[in-house]
Amino acid sequence: MNQQVAFGIGRLERLPLRQVWNHEAYDFTKWLQDNIDILNETLDLTLVNVDREKSAGSFSVDLVAEDEGGGKVIIENQLEKSNHDHLGKLITYYTALDARAAVWIVSDPRPEHVAAVAWLNDSSSGRFYIVKVEAIRIGQSPPAPLLTLIVGPSAETEEVARAKKQFADRYDIRHRWWSQLVVRLDAKMHAHITPGSYSWIGTSSGVRGLNFNYTVTQDECGAELYIDRGNGTELENKLIFDQLFEKRDQIDPLLAESVSWQRLDGKRASRIKMSLPGGYRSQEDDWEAIQTPLVAAMNRLETALRPHLKSLKLGQ
Repeated sequence: MNQQVAFGIGRLERLPLRQVWNHEAYDFTKWLQDNIDILNETLDLTLVNVDREKSAGSFSVDLVAEDEGGGKVIIENQLEKSNHDHLGKLITYYTALDARAAVWIVSDPRPEHVAAVAWLNDSSSGRFYIVKVEAIRIGQSPPAPLLTLIVGPSAETEEVARAKKQFADRYDIRHRWWSQLVVRLDAKMHAHITPGSYSWIGTSSGVRGLNFNYTVTQDECGAELYIDRGNGTELENKLIFDQLFEKRDQIDPLLAESVSWQRLDGKRASRIKMSLPGGYRSQEDDWEAIQTPLVAAMNRLETALRPHLKSLKLGQ
């Protein structure tokens, strides 16, 4: 005897979605609102306080819920093959409502849209999901929903996304740091510099390859003379450094902060640097107080070194 018949095992049948939910908004969206626990089980989330047709500017989001932390989670439903229009809506709703996560429920997710949502998870701090919806039944049983997670954030992608965001934020913060510094009246030597996003900005000392640079890290800032006359000039750079170092007894007394003489043997460049506490991760309200002694240090460094730069013996 056939074992399936003996145990009464039925056959699973997939049904057209429109046969179960005739209208996407009135039938499926309302059903999902009343049965959000099924989506919770699929995504391992705890969504509560589900509202329908939430306004997002001139658009209406199918469903808006809250997660355990009270953050908004938008849900966009599409009982057909995924398309660009709904992907655009998903992103628009997500940003307009300042949501923490976005769920796109679709009957037939296209590979390009799956890849796009995976990219959003990798490249942003948001959490995006694609869920495939099907209707099934066994024998003459009532239709039942089958929700399958196609793509969503993982612990690894969330960590990568956070790291990318922090990296991008670093550039924005440093740009604001330099923008504030170069407009200071006491920072005249660098007033013509266009604020950048890197960890330093500099201006020429008047001697090729010798620049007066400001530097900044998360917790520290500095003023330095950076000596680097280009490729193949390591020996020349060291000779310039040594000439200035011989004048150290005349230079150091003019500098209130301790100065670090860094010959950097084994590297092409050398530097003379003054470091101060406080960097771009300090509170922005404190930046002015941090930059005041920094600019003063740069001005003293330039005053102390300028006469000796004029007397340097330079190669060709």
